[in-house]
Amino acid sequence: MERAQEHTDGPAHRPGALPTGPVLPPGGPPDHRPRQRDTSLRPAAGAAVPEIDLELLVHGVGGSTPEKMLGDPRTVRITGDDTAAVFRRTGDADAETRPGDYRGRPVREAYVWCNLTSGNASRALWLLLLPFMVVNLAHWMRPAAQDRPRTVRLYGLLVRLAGLTLTVLLVAAACEVALDLAAWQCAGTAACARRHTWLGFLSPTGATGGWWSAPGRRLALAALVPAALTGLLWYLSHRTWSAYESTRPLAHDAEPGHTSLGSPGFWYGRRLVARLRAAHTAAGLLTVAAAVLAPAAAFDRRPGGPALLDAAGRLLSCALAVLAVAAVGVVCRRGRTENLLDQELDRHLVRRLPLGALALLVLVALYAGWSRPGWRSVGRLAGDPAFGSLVLAQGVLVIALGAVAHDLHRRLPDPRAAMRGLGGPAVALLACALGGVMSGGVAQRVSDWLDGTGSSLAGPPVLLTWQASVIPPVLAVLLAAAGWLARRTSRLGRAERADVALDHVGEPEDTARTRRIARVRAMAALTDRAPFVVTVLCAATLVLGAGALAGAFATGRTPDAAADRTFALVHGAAQASQALGSWLVGLGFILFVTWGRRAYKDASARRTIGILWDVGTFWPRAAHPFAPPCYAERAVPDLTWRMDTWIRRTGGRLVLSGHSQGSVLAAAAAWQLTPSVRRRVALLTYGSPLERLYGRWFPAHFGPAELASLHREVACWRNLYRRTDPIGGPVRIAGGDGPAVDHTPLKDPLAYGRSPGHPLPAPILGHSDYQADPAFAEERKRLLARLRPELPGQRPRPAG
Repeated sequence: MERAQEHTDGPAHRPGALPTGPVLPPGGPPDHRPRQRDTSLRPAAGAAVPEIDLELLVHGVGGSTPEKMLGDPRTVRITGDDTAAVFRRTGDADAETRPGDYRGRPVREAYVWCNLTSGNASRALWLLLLPFMVVNLAHWMRPAAQDRPRTVRLYGLLVRLAGLTLTVLLVAAACEVALDLAAWQCAGTAACARRHTWLGFLSPTGATGGWWSAPGRRLALAALVPAALTGLLWYLSHRTWSAYESTRPLAHDAEPGHTSLGSPGFWYGRRLVARLRAAHTAAGLLTVAAAVLAPAAAFDRRPGGPALLDAAGRLLSCALAVLAVAAVGVVCRRGRTENLLDQELDRHLVRRLPLGALALLVLVALYAGWSRPGWRSVGRLAGDPAFGSLVLAQGVLVIALGAVAHDLHRRLPDPRAAMRGLGGPAVALLACALGGVMSGGVAQRVSDWLDGTGSSLAGPPVLLTWQASVIPPVLAVLLAAAGWLARRTSRLGRAERADVALDHVGEPEDTARTRRIARVRAMAALTDRAPFVVTVLCAATLVLGAGALAGAFATGRTPDAAADRTFALVHGAAQASQALGSWLVGLGFILFVTWGRRAYKDASARRTIGILWDVGTFWPRAAHPFAPPCYAERAVPDLTWRMDTWIRRTGGRLVLSGHSQGSVLAAAAAWQLTPSVRRRVALLTYGSPLERLYGRWFPAHFGPAELASLHREVACWRNLYRRTDPIGGPVRIAGGDGPAVDHTPLKDPLAYGRSPGHPLPAPILGHSDYQADPAFAEERKRLLARLRPELPGQRPRPAG
């Protein structure tokens, strides 16, 4: 967990009263209409020029309160709402009218955005969307490319297709539970139906049974569950777009050769999200229709079956195939539009495609519910071919994605890129594996719950059992990697002791203190080993997953049964792995549900989940529309509007101060400013993952060239970091015509031993409390001084 320097356990402050004095202009006009570009930064004619400086603070992961950020219990909201807002101290609300009171110190504002990710209890349900969030990250992890637009488009297409398979997988798992295990197997078996009386009205009694006991009608009724799940995903995607991502950015022209994060339409993907939402909703409904249609059509195609029903089944199958091709075509046809503010909406497509799929599902339900004498539900539905085809398609897509990523990285190598540019394919593979484990876990647990003794039902598809059986070997590989990392960390800790001693020459030596500081430094360095862990995990998952798929297809039996006539050692290992894997899947599913239930009731647990989303939902929904919403599509326009309106109104100096994830938001907002405004902004980052995490894992957007361009375009930039910080690190940009971006590593702890200034042992701060270091105030003062018009700037500025 990452601790923000201002992290508290309380919710964001919502003051009841607004200031009575002059209120600063809001972050944007109420109707969010694009404003006219103004190339002049001078105040209005006749207005006094307030000699005032502004520091805009942006907190990091975990959130904070404005009282903590501003160091004052009395704060007032200047602009914004209960979701995200800018605050000042109450005494600073009318600072522009009293510039003389602020000579030598800036007015401080705090932008509080934590409620975008950790607000009300319903957001705990976003845990269910975790695989979608992970595959969406893969879209943004592509290597940097130069003059390779077709390859870049192919990369995005492959990730979008992988995201589509995840939607189909989730809905197919719901179909497996509701249609196969409950309606087909349990309701069709007298012993199981007697144990679960709520299924009694679906169970055949005697020779005929009730009206709902016909297999097709049972399937049609059970189809309401996965169809409702698909509808819920559509609703959440539509609602979260309106609540979080519908804020239009500040209108500006695209800058040739500029980073894509500065493109006018980067933080406004309305058209793409709407198209993907329609396609994924249609795909989910078509998956349900296929699960209902397949067994009924197979029964009608038997020799001597009813010709009319057989024809109807074939016609519905053709219609389903046509709509499926249309849904895939929508996903393939269009990617993101970033160079323009994409305000169009394909209304006919967005409405007609899901409605067409829903209408087909209704027709399939009517078809399946038709009376078919002699039809009985025996065994399991045809789940193995469906799940096997999905897993095979995901494997092919991931391998193709790896080939494309390798080609991009080879043409423009970046030595700092994680996994040599293969981070995106690796994360896409993990998303597919996570979706498979979640789907298999639900099916296994529901099967155990319904079956009881384990003798009356055929159970879930064999492939799901094979997938559960590979979990113990994957965990064993991870434990081996963890042991190797622990050994390396121990060695690094011993080597760090000498550096700690050199940092505190002349002070009385404290062996325990030295070891503790060295151990914290070594543990912080584990962040740089994350690519190794992901590589090991992905390699094990790919190899063992391929083996599970081959074993399920080749034998058609569970691992225990398939190894029955082999060596005793092999059979014992297969039996143990299958039992342990099933137990681990069940335990993971129970923990998952328990955590989500606790988060629904406990605000502190919701903040923990919010921290996951702070990192995972920074990026827009470009690959999967059902991923949790992108908070940056609200936060970045907020910051951009605030800076632009304040600078244009006052002509003053502004320091944009970002901690941790706040530094990433700050950089993104600075890129969105017009060049004339951007040159008036100084950037102060601390505990920043800009290069250490984002630069390595998202090289196309935060690579060396992009960060160097940000350094050139803002007035000045300084970055503070500590060697004990597991998140923040150096930016590694040379100074050019001015000072380098990175400050020398800050001392942590501030005092090695007891002293008159520190009579008690100083804590090791790590990622928190950067503002407590004297270097913070010194660097802020220097940035403001370098922004003065009468002083030389960081580098020569072009005329005009």
